[in-house]
Amino acid sequence: MRGSLCAVAHGQRQIAPLLDQVQTARSSGQPLLLPGVYDALSARLAAAAGFEALYLTGAGLANARLGVPDIGLVSLEQLVDHVAAISDRVDVPLVVDGDTGFGNAVNVTHVVRKLERAGASAIQLEDQVFPKKCGHFAGKAIVPVDEMVGKLRAAVDSRRSEGTLIVARTDARAIDGVDAAVDRAGQFLAAGADIIFVEAPTSVDELREIARQIDAPLVANMVEGGSTPIVPLDELGELGYSVVLYANAALRSAQYAVSRAYAELRVSGISTNLLDTMATWEERQAAVGKPEYDELEARYAS
Repeated sequence: MRGSLCAVAHGQRQIAPLLDQVQTARSSGQPLLLPGVYDALSARLAAAAGFEALYLTGAGLANARLGVPDIGLVSLEQLVDHVAAISDRVDVPLVVDGDTGFGNAVNVTHVVRKLERAGASAIQLEDQVFPKKCGHFAGKAIVPVDEMVGKLRAAVDSRRSEGTLIVARTDARAIDGVDAAVDRAGQFLAAGADIIFVEAPTSVDELREIARQIDAPLVANMVEGGSTPIVPLDELGELGYSVVLYANAALRSAQYAVSRAYAELRVSGISTNLLDTMATWEERQAAVGKPEYDELEARYAS
């Protein structure tokens, strides 16, 4: 089990830096698929499944850690703690949803430095007003474009490594339309953003038009039940997208499974009916790297 899970999840593979992965995805037309993770365990499971970069979802963090919707309730310290915990347990690049940057451009300098030190390989910033909302919720509002440009310039200037990528997200599509979103994207690129993320296009035609007009690595966000249609990975590559997010597919699958387990346990009063749908004892220990700790204990035993 250790070879198939523990070793793969932590320190046993040669992983290309995120910049190289994104450049390869763009030149090859084969997008980099980023699964959403929401804690260190989900990150280890994603790495063990073979993903070579991960996405710490802000919505998933709010849902899983606080039990609240994605409406701007996660604090910077909570986010930094989560990034550090995940980075300590997996050796693959981590893209971090930094929401609106927790304030103005000065706050963004602080956010970038803290997230970079905690282990972020890329930091996503968006142009919503604070408190923000999920990109597929109604009632969003965006800041003036000059304010967002200032935040992105601050982010670029504050990073300690050029290998730490800045992902600029705009939510302008839902408010002012595709043309406004594309115009903002151009200004974000001029400010130094490395990757552009136009949130919540509503059709394949809009996805195509966005990619036609923006000459940069692009993110497509696949949200089951959201505003954007779910498009196969290879088709998104053909359209011109370099990065594809499935930010909360795992969390929602876990929510469904856990709800069913609690319902069964409440009715039957025993867990034996759940054995076929739960991880084995050995799989659970492997997922959190217990064999690695057993080796450490044996190595340093007096």
